[in-house]
Amino acid sequence: MIDPVAARVWMFRGAFAGIAALILFVRILPISNSAGAWPWPDVMLCLMLAWVTRRPDYLPVLLVAAVVLIEDLILMRPPGLWCAIVLLATEFLRARSALTRELGFLAEWFLIGVVMLAMLLALRVVEGLAFLDQPAFGYALAQTAMSVLFYPAVAGVLHLTLGLRKPSTGEVDAFGRRL
Repeated sequence: MIDPVAARVWMFRGAFAGIAALILFVRILPISNSAGAWPWPDVMLCLMLAWVTRRPDYLPVLLVAAVVLIEDLILMRPPGLWCAIVLLATEFLRARSALTRELGFLAEWFLIGVVMLAMLLALRVVEGLAFLDQPAFGYALAQTAMSVLFYPAVAGVLHLTLGLRKPSTGEVDAFGRRL
């Protein structure tokens, strides 16, 4: 017989992988974005940050690494650079999951915005040191701003459709450890 707690964890991991595949599929569609238009938000990043903030035990680090590395390869970005930055950000948030459990949504949203801005700056610095081509800073900043503004929608959809919420005080994981 299958343990219901372990089955729930694997169900959420599979749901994340499926949603990530859907987002990546939509992202590679030939939908034109005319010149001068606002950039699209990074929905994949919003999804990962919302997921790891709400339930870090449902999103293992290897799954995050695999999804972002595949995204790097398909979108022809420098392989592993964005993956390393996303891993640092998600592990930063995972280490502070007890703190974010007590925060209200506005404080969580502010924290996510600061983390996204730090990720943008880290990416720009490393790409600049490696002399890689970069999009204009204003465009990259606008995309980050759109992602920060889009974060509540992603968090709301995850809460309403999948029931993904922050663990309550005293809740334990599949191994009996406090969350």
